[in-house]
Amino acid sequence: MTENRLAFVEEVVADLKEQNLYNTIRTIQSPQGAWVTIEGRKVLNMCSNNYLGLANHPALCAAAKKAIDDYGVGPGAVRSIAGTMSVHDELDKAVAAFKRVEAALTLQSGFMANVAVVPALVGKGDTIISDELNHASIIDGARLSRAKIKVFKHSDMASLESVLAEENEGRVLVITDGVFSMDGDIAKLPEIVKLAKKYGALTMVDDAHGEGVLGENGRGIVDHFKLHGQVDVEVGTFSKAIGTVGGFAAGSSKLIEYLKQKARPFLFSSALTPPDVMATLESIKILTASGELVDRLWDNGRYFKAEMKQRGFDVGVSETPITPVMLGEAEVAAEMSARLFDNGVFASKIGFPTVPRGKARIRVMISAAHEKADLDFALEQFAKVGREMGLIK
Repeated sequence: MTENRLAFVEEVVADLKEQNLYNTIRTIQSPQGAWVTIEGRKVLNMCSNNYLGLANHPALCAAAKKAIDDYGVGPGAVRSIAGTMSVHDELDKAVAAFKRVEAALTLQSGFMANVAVVPALVGKGDTIISDELNHASIIDGARLSRAKIKVFKHSDMASLESVLAEENEGRVLVITDGVFSMDGDIAKLPEIVKLAKKYGALTMVDDAHGEGVLGENGRGIVDHFKLHGQVDVEVGTFSKAIGTVGGFAAGSSKLIEYLKQKARPFLFSSALTPPDVMATLESIKILTASGELVDRLWDNGRYFKAEMKQRGFDVGVSETPITPVMLGEAEVAAEMSARLFDNGVFASKIGFPTVPRGKARIRVMISAAHEKADLDFALEQFAKVGREMGLIK
């Protein structure tokens, strides 16, 4: 009899299904927008990171099409060998100007940006101090660095100082998300920067959910707190509010020069495609010119959160348009997500390991693309399903 060396795979999948932690991936058959088509049905999209509705914006689509005519579809190589094109340099400069820093380096994704930056800054014999709720890409970048990893309690400055005051090896790097994507709260960046300076540590913020959301015209958390020049490195992504794909690191010109020599995903993986680059440039132009979409996003977020609270739902500690509908157990979140979909609302469940056990939720992602009628429809369906499940009166 043939030995089944992959038996463990089947066991793990079966266990995930048993615990209601299995991730059912739905396929969208239309462009990203307020409404999408799934399984032939038009449903309200309440779980996309397309915060500003730019993923299908006509100007971005036109820029991508023109890029194909002008530059083709691929970069041909890694940027350090033969893959840097004039459009890549143009995007680097545009990101730096938008973020109000000296220089920036664009990479293949936000995940890749963290994997690129963290191991380049610290290594074996150094120390990383990380918020306990930091994104998986930060965690993986930290692990790859081989530095000693220490964790402080989420947004707890006493906990952070306690770890900083310990005997820490080598260079010390403090890392935090800017906006925590599962809860929607904002990092206490001014306090983090102050403590890091006190103990001689470097600071790094992953602003994936801050770009397009915080700061002037969506410039992010550093701009929001007016901390320009005080955070050593900002990492971000284009795949959320910007509406495209890719990531970046931003900071001093010396830092970016260093990363071009040391960041492995930059040195060993091909660059962004010209259509992606040109669409991203167009998105940055739109945001630079106007904060209208950012304002609309916040108006929608405030309205939806207030109405959900009024209906009796727990929306956690969010300080941003991210609206976690706290449900506790994974099976409750799974059932609610399924019932919402049956009622025309696409809102995915979030459970362990993305969030701690017992803190499962529906994470509602508000967008500037949503009209008030869309939000009212979602509120009606949440209330209907909530009452049917006995979650609210």
